[in-house]
Amino acid sequence: MTDTQNPMQGRTAPTPPSTTIAEFDTYEQAQALVDRLSDAKFAVEHVRIVGTGLRTVEQVLGRMTYGRAALGGAMAGAWFGLFVGLLFALIGAGGWVWLIWALLMGAAFGMIAAVVQHAMTGGKRDFTSVQALKAERYGVQVTNEHAAEAVRVMGQPAPTD
Repeated sequence: MTDTQNPMQGRTAPTPPSTTIAEFDTYEQAQALVDRLSDAKFAVEHVRIVGTGLRTVEQVLGRMTYGRAALGGAMAGAWFGLFVGLLFALIGAGGWVWLIWALLMGAAFGMIAAVVQHAMTGGKRDFTSVQALKAERYGVQVTNEHAAEAVRVMGQPAPTD
């Protein structure tokens, strides 16, 4: 998928030619520049932050056991049960009895589903993790038509509100 493709519509929109006006080591630094441009009333709809040198980083959080799977499933199921129970309680059909029943049933079904899902992996992925996409550099790009103005705004002291 190109950077101009809209995944919601499956169509592409033309991307105006852009100039990189600054590069940073962290996303937060790039974001701070865009915020500074916004504070100076620059038309930030002509700005984009582009990460280059992308890599996937997976942080392993711990071992996945049947107990951990059961607890996680019970918690997720309980949240869903709480939602359903609140709907029934608000309707007035049985009041708080529905809330407690739905909470317990949601926790039970969530726990069973999570344990079965964990058992079906056959021990091939017995750990939990979080994945993140990281970039080596972040460039702040502005459409060519507005780049000179952005550079001029960058050279001014930050506005104080």
